[in-house]
Amino acid sequence: MANDEVILLDFWPSMFGMRLRIALAEKEIKYEYKDEDLRNKSPLLLQMNPIHKKIPVLIHNGKPICESIIGVEYIEEVWKDKAPLLPSDPYERAQARFWADYIDKKFFDSARKIWATKGEEQEAGKKDFIDVLKVLEGALGDKPFFGGDNFGYVDVALIGFYSWFHAYETYGNFSTEAECPKFVAWAKRCMQRDSVAKTLPDQHKVLEFVKILREKYGLE
Repeated sequence: MANDEVILLDFWPSMFGMRLRIALAEKEIKYEYKDEDLRNKSPLLLQMNPIHKKIPVLIHNGKPICESIIGVEYIEEVWKDKAPLLPSDPYERAQARFWADYIDKKFFDSARKIWATKGEEQEAGKKDFIDVLKVLEGALGDKPFFGGDNFGYVDVALIGFYSWFHAYETYGNFSTEAECPKFVAWAKRCMQRDSVAKTLPDQHKVLEFVKILREKYGLE
């Protein structure tokens, strides 16, 4: 597939878009990156994702693939000869999909409450967030990665959130390392990979972005 045209419509702080950027980097796929202004969405984004009108959208030879975790699976299926992300065993593959689904259903909402709310709602969000982290620590166990010895699908699904952790800790007034040291050790292992280190934005830059959002929501 040497002549493939791959385009990614994304927004730099999106932990969902980071999944696709990391998966493409793991597979060493060259692609054109287009950063979207979500207040003024491009005609291409509206054309390629007319249902949700959201990033990220992976465009492969003119065909759109929407929703980040579906995009990661697509990348895995199309470029399966390099850096496998999903295990070959059907049961292990089902387990990996379960944990990615858990992350999508549980992680974002509790994390968002930490920086986007105040008072009791924020405290509840922080408690939920730490609970979710502890469940994920249990799933990780003593393995280096969720994929065992190899960086894989669940690691890709989760690690993008780590770029937001400085913002979560700043506004939630807690230390992830104190609460969930295994989780932070896992994140640091992931950050040693080029695909992750070159994709995740600086945590301080994300904090500045969150400050602007909080001002917009009238929280500052």
